[in-house]
Amino acid sequence: MTAVVAGSRRKRTPAQQARHIIGRILLYALVASGAVIFSMPFLWMLSTSVTPKEWVGAVPMRWIPPRIVISNYWTPWSNFPFLLFYRNTIFITFVNVIGVLLSASLVAFGFARIRFVGRDVIFLTTLATMMLPGQVTLIPQYLLWSRLHAINTYWPLIAPQLLASSAYDIFLLRQFYMTINTELDDAARIDGCGWFGIYRRILLPLIAPAIGVLAIINFSYNWNDFFGPLIYLNDPNKFTVALGLRLFQVGRSAGGGGMLDVRMPQIMAMTIESMIPVLITFFLAQRYFVQGIVITGVKG
Repeated sequence: MTAVVAGSRRKRTPAQQARHIIGRILLYALVASGAVIFSMPFLWMLSTSVTPKEWVGAVPMRWIPPRIVISNYWTPWSNFPFLLFYRNTIFITFVNVIGVLLSASLVAFGFARIRFVGRDVIFLTTLATMMLPGQVTLIPQYLLWSRLHAINTYWPLIAPQLLASSAYDIFLLRQFYMTINTELDDAARIDGCGWFGIYRRILLPLIAPAIGVLAIINFSYNWNDFFGPLIYLNDPNKFTVALGLRLFQVGRSAGGGGMLDVRMPQIMAMTIESMIPVLITFFLAQRYFVQGIVITGVKG
C-alpha cells in the first residue's frame, strides 16, 4: 500500500506539481485573509481598551494608540460591582451546564435505548419545538413565571435547563447514542445492570466527546446570555456580567457625551475581561470539542 501511494506521488508532472503548490498558496492566503477580517472587530476592541480618553473616536482611527492606558482594565472594578456580577454569572452558568448535561443525556438515552409506547411521536414532537422561534413563547413563559412569583429570581433561567428544555441537545446526544452498538447493553444486562446502570457505567463514558461539545456550547450561551436576565431580573444585585456591562455602559453614557465618551475604553476593557472565561473554557476543552464535532459528523 505504501509503495502504491509513493508511486502515485512520483507520477506528478512538473505542471501538476506547480498547480498543486499554487492551489495551496491560494488556499492559505484565503484562510489567512478570512482570519484577519474576522479578527478585526476584536483587534479594534483591544486597541480601544488601551486608548487614552482624548483619542477615543479620533478620525482617522489609530490602531496603535499614542499612549497605552492599562489602568482601564482595573479602574472600573473599584467603583462598580463587577465582582458581584461575575459571581452571579458563575453560579447560573455552572448550575445550567451541569443541569443540561445530566437532563439532556438522560432524556436522549431514553429516546435512543428504551422502547416504550409513543416514543417516536414524543421524539418528533420534541424536535418540532426547534421550529418555534423563541419570541413566540416569550410572553407565555413570562406570564407563567409571573404566576409562580418567580420574577426577579434565578428560577426562570435555571429550571428549563434542569428539565432538558433544549431539543437540540437531546437530538445531538440521541444521535450519538444511536451510533453505539446495542450489544453493549445486552452484555451489561446479562451482568445485572439495569437501565440506569447501563446509562451511567457503559454509555455515559462513551459519549464524552458529545458531552464536551454540549458543555462548551452551553457554557458560552449561558455566560453571554443577555436577553434572559434582562427579561426576568430587576434587582441589580442579581445581575449577570452581560447585564452589568450594559448597566455600566448606560450609566456612564447617561452623564453626557454619548457613546463615544471618556468611558468607552473602560467599557471595551470590561468586555474583553468578560470574554476570558469563555476563551479559557474553549482552549481547555478544544480537543473534546473537535473530536465531538468530527465523530458526530461522521457517524450521526
